[in-house]
Amino acid sequence: MAVVDMNDKKSSAPPAGGRSTTDLPPSMVERMTLILDAFDGRATHLSLEETARRARLPRSTVHRILEQLVKLDWVAHAPIGYRLGRRALGLDGGIGDHGQLRAAAAPLLHDLHLKTGMVVHLSVLDDCENVYLDKVGGRFATTLPSRVGGRALAHSTAGGKAMLACIAPEQVDTLFGATLPRCTDSTITDIAVLHQELSRIRQRRGLAFECGESTPGVACVASAIRGHEGPIGSISLCSDTQTAQLERVAPLVLDAAREVSRTLYPELVAPRRGRKPPPVPTSTFSAATMDRLMASSEHWI
Repeated sequence: MAVVDMNDKKSSAPPAGGRSTTDLPPSMVERMTLILDAFDGRATHLSLEETARRARLPRSTVHRILEQLVKLDWVAHAPIGYRLGRRALGLDGGIGDHGQLRAAAAPLLHDLHLKTGMVVHLSVLDDCENVYLDKVGGRFATTLPSRVGGRALAHSTAGGKAMLACIAPEQVDTLFGATLPRCTDSTITDIAVLHQELSRIRQRRGLAFECGESTPGVACVASAIRGHEGPIGSISLCSDTQTAQLERVAPLVLDAAREVSRTLYPELVAPRRGRKPPPVPTSTFSAATMDRLMASSEHWI
C-alpha cells in the first residue's frame, strides 16, 4: 500500500483567494511581476488580501515578496495599504519615468500660461537639484536658461525650495551640508538661512518665492505637488523681476499644484474638519497682502 504524505496533500490544496502552490509561477521574477502588475497606478493602495487576489497568488507568498519589495523600495507600505514605491515610479534618480505626473499637470501648465502670460515649469527634486520635466511659455521662455531635462540647484529656485520645505530639516542638512553653492549674488549660501526660508514657506502654506537667486533678473513663485511621503514635484511661474506680480498670481500656483495632487492622490486632498490653517508670520507680508495672496483663484481677475 502506498503511503501518502499528508504535507504533500495539504500543499496541493489551493489557498483561499489564490492558486495552489503547485501552480505558482516557477520564477521569483514572474511572481514579483504579478504583484507589481496588481497596482493600477501611482494612486492605487491595496491591502495584502487585495494584492493576493489581484495577483492570484497565495497570501503567504505575496506577503513574503511584498516585504522584500518594501525593503528594496519597489513597494511602499503606508497605513492605508501597499502602494508602488520610488523605484517602481522612477523617482530614485535622474528624471525617471514621470508620465503620470506630466499627464496630470499638462493641462494646468497651459492654463496657467494662458491666464498669466508667464513661463510655467514642472519640476521634480533629485537629491539637491531641481530637474525640469516640462516648460511652457511665450517669448520670455527663450531668455531663460531652463530646459526640459535640465537641472538647477534646488536651494536657488522657487520650485526647489517649495519641495525642500516638504521634507524633514535633517534630510535637508544631509543633502546640502553647512555651505551652499552660489549661483548669483542673491543665492542663499548658509544652511541656517535656508532653514529660515523653508520655515517661512511652510507658514505660507507651501508658497515659495525667489528673486534673482538662480538667474539674474528672473523672479518665480512655486508650490509643491504633494504625495504620500513628501513632494513628488512642483509647479512654478516665472517672469522678469521688473514686471513680475507674483503675489497676484500665487493663488493660481497653489490651486494648480493641489489639483495635480488631487488627480494623482485623491485621498490626500480631502478636507480635514476642524483643522485650523497654520498661522502666517506678519513679518513676511502685510495683512492686506496675505489676504490677496490666499484668496481663492476663482476671485482672481
